[in-house]
Amino acid sequence: MNSTNHPTHPVPTNVISGFLGVGKTSAIVHLLSQKPAHERWGVLVNEFGEVGVDGSLLEGQYAKDAGIFIREVPGGCMCCTSGFPMEIALSQLLAVASLDRLLVEPTGLGHPKEVLEVLAAPHYHDTLCLQKTITLIDARKLAHPRYTEHATYNQQIEVADTIVANKVDLYTEGDKARLLAYVEQQGKSAATVLFTQQGQIPIAALEGVTAHPPPVSVYSGSKSGSKSGFKPLMLDLPMPDCGYIKATNQGEGFASVGWRFSPATVFNRQKLFLVLMGILAERIKAVFITDEGVFGYNATPDVLNEIELDDCLDSRIEIIGDSIDDLLEHQLLACIEPEH
Repeated sequence: MNSTNHPTHPVPTNVISGFLGVGKTSAIVHLLSQKPAHERWGVLVNEFGEVGVDGSLLEGQYAKDAGIFIREVPGGCMCCTSGFPMEIALSQLLAVASLDRLLVEPTGLGHPKEVLEVLAAPHYHDTLCLQKTITLIDARKLAHPRYTEHATYNQQIEVADTIVANKVDLYTEGDKARLLAYVEQQGKSAATVLFTQQGQIPIAALEGVTAHPPPVSVYSGSKSGSKSGFKPLMLDLPMPDCGYIKATNQGEGFASVGWRFSPATVFNRQKLFLVLMGILAERIKAVFITDEGVFGYNATPDVLNEIELDDCLDSRIEIIGDSIDDLLEHQLLACIEPEH
């Protein structure tokens, strides 16, 4: 690319936050659909689970020349272990091209304040410009103390410039009023509140400098610890002879389990869909190579969505919930097509 057409400038950067299953990925897909054709946008995705599925779900929906660049940081809050995973992924994104905008999606169980502190660090002052922070909320969850008493849930509201009440089509009488009252209770009466469904956020909501910049003195580089203590990502591990790797994670009151399968493994689409439909979990994300093509899956307790993808590197699935059925691995393996 000719650098004279895209001069170096601080990249407008938005954090898109929200708890598990609220629709952050759908919101980002909708925002990317509004991207001006000539612009280059980066997306930095963080996941609680160890496998990393969001990157494949997003990349599988866009052609390589779409001007969209995606990097993924699985394994929990991307800035809480040593800071290095986030810094590395961010450096990779910024090195790819002169971006016109950067969207950062922390895990639904991560700490957005700390993510913002990383982005506001002195060494990014000339590189990034923090714009509106957007937090998605499902008003129906406000009836459950598990959410309203969760520190991360409330922190996501605290840092928001704009609060997006998503899934409004599923609300019942009183949900909207409860949300507005809770936002005011949290001291956010000045925040913009948008009611929407399927993550349909207008691109204009990204514009404008954040009204809540973090104190830059809090974060001035990677947190304590050394690179020698950096945990290798599951994606970097060699595939064993059995053809799959399993990984688990736990924290913030939730557990996750994920599997990554060899690219040579092909699943029966019909059997797989029935297995996924039967899983009781807070969140399911997956990409699978099947006998009918490549498909992505995105599920909450409300619905299981299936979309056809252009391609993926391998099959993988991540499940987050209170507990995971021990029989699930056997059920997934039973969906694999026999080799011919």
